[in-house]
Amino acid sequence: MPAVTHPLWPLYDLRLTTGDSQLGELVLRVPEEAELPAFVDLASRGIHPAEEMPFSIPWTDVASPRRERESYQFYMRTRATWSVDDWILTLGVWLDSEPAGFQDLRAQQFPALRTVATGSWLGRDFQGRGVGRLMRQAVLALAFDHLGAEVAETEAFLDNPASNRVSLAVGYRPNGFTRLLRRGVRAEAQRFRMTREDWQARSRPEVAVDGLEACRELFGAI
Repeated sequence: MPAVTHPLWPLYDLRLTTGDSQLGELVLRVPEEAELPAFVDLASRGIHPAEEMPFSIPWTDVASPRRERESYQFYMRTRATWSVDDWILTLGVWLDSEPAGFQDLRAQQFPALRTVATGSWLGRDFQGRGVGRLMRQAVLALAFDHLGAEVAETEAFLDNPASNRVSLAVGYRPNGFTRLLRRGVRAEAQRFRMTREDWQARSRPEVAVDGLEACRELFGAI
């Protein structure tokens, strides 16, 4: 078994690796504190057009430097408040060693419900290249193949076709609609759901998962 280099927070040793010959190597892992400024800078260079808002919490509208500070606080808060019954795994995404975005995997009451949800953002320079699909598949592989998840859920606004296409492409099924406030205005969103059987029935990329054993109990997946 590989050595645990972060015994106080073994999630730092968790690493998901995937990719292909055309895209390159994609690595997902929890960034250390010193690495967070690179992702803050990436987000500051743009994630979406100013007239659009793909997030129900419009964090990209917040002016600098408050946006950068609140992003930092969020990343650190997910670690400080982690519990078996309520966790958010915030994974930085690197494409050929270059920061590309963030992919979240989260759950509440996971030992009982075995249900996870996902969320993500991607720098504009990395969009439209298949990165979003591959990083979603990487965390779904972690959830279904290694943590024992039985259901994965996600949602996106109807006018966010890129996110909706990724959900359908990796095997989610439409699961109704919901209404969310966006910039204070009601907006319609599509819900999606995937079961472990759905996941296993489709072809999917190989994903190497390293460093999981030391932090398995943190997920409630012993």
